[in-house]
Amino acid sequence: MIQNDQWIWVVVQDPGGNEQFLGQRDETRGISFIPVWLEKDAAQNGLNLLSRHAGSKYEVQAIQYETLAPKAAEEGFSLLVLDASGKVIEQVAP
Repeated sequence: MIQNDQWIWVVVQDPGGNEQFLGQRDETRGISFIPVWLEKDAAQNGLNLLSRHAGSKYEVQAIQYETLAPKAAEEGFSLLVLDASGKVIEQVAP
């Protein structure tokens, strides 16, 4: 579904400081993942469904898939493409 040069939306924790992609853990599937969305509005809605650390700032940002995928794989994270309601559309294993 996702092309290498495609822009996707992710949540960045502590943007402008010690920023990192907001990862999640799905105990049912037994995976750690970075949630991604195909549209900014869906990402903004999906942000409310994610586990977050109190006191941290979060921002939805665009990134190219080909930039994110190797970084996620290097850290052992899958990518889960979600819709605005949090439903998994596609899973990209590391």
